Amino acid sequence: MASEKGVMLLDFWVSPFGQRVRIALAEKGVEYEHKEENLRDKSELLLKSNPIHKKIPVLIHDGKPVCESLIIVQYIDETWSDKAPLLLPSDPYQRAQTRFWADFVDKKVFECGSKLWKLKGVEQEAAQKEMIEILQILEAQLGDKKYFGGDIFGFVDVAFVPFTSLFYSYETCANFSVEEVAPKIVQWAKRCMERESVEKTLPDPKKAYEFVCYLMKIRN
Repeated sequence: MASEKGVMLLDFWVSPFGQRVRIALAEKGVEYEHKEENLRDKSELLLKSNPIHKKIPVLIHDGKPVCESLIIVQYIDETWSDKAPLLLPSDPYQRAQTRFWADFVDKKVFECGSKLWKLKGVEQEAAQKEMIEILQILEAQLGDKKYFGGDIFGFVDVAFVPFTSLFYSYETCANFSVEEVAPKIVQWAKRCMERESVEKTLPDPKKAYEFVCYLMKIRN
């Protein structure tokens, strides 16, 4: 894809954090150059662009790097504010609440999800219970709304929806059903997948599981 005003994304295909950025760029209709990283042999550009964390994703705009996925999504929303939709609400209180729930997803879902395939036995059972609690908290916050942003696909949706492609991995590794414990989250995920930005970004859940299996193999 040709870049718009020097927009490049350093990314990795299965990363939910990189997927957030791709979805936000797609929602805004921003064209960019996509550079797939080898995370076992990181490029000089990545190390130079994110010298502190040395992680993807990194958005490079006019030669200036922006790091950390939620910060990048907010940057995209503000930089291309003339392009619909606005991912963050204009009301200060609503913006604060939106950031709170995106931060909740950031701090809870990925870490707990990783425990489901890294741990075994009693520890895995504890992680499973924790994940169910996290999903049910998010389901309560979603309520009967179409999206976390109400009728608008917004910041929390962008933050959370990439993890839905890992639900199959979570279920397979920890032997539980997301649909049984949080049916509204599954229905929300299906609505999100109707959006072109999401459908074209998220990997096939079984491909994502194959990658999780690869991580388990090299870890053992």
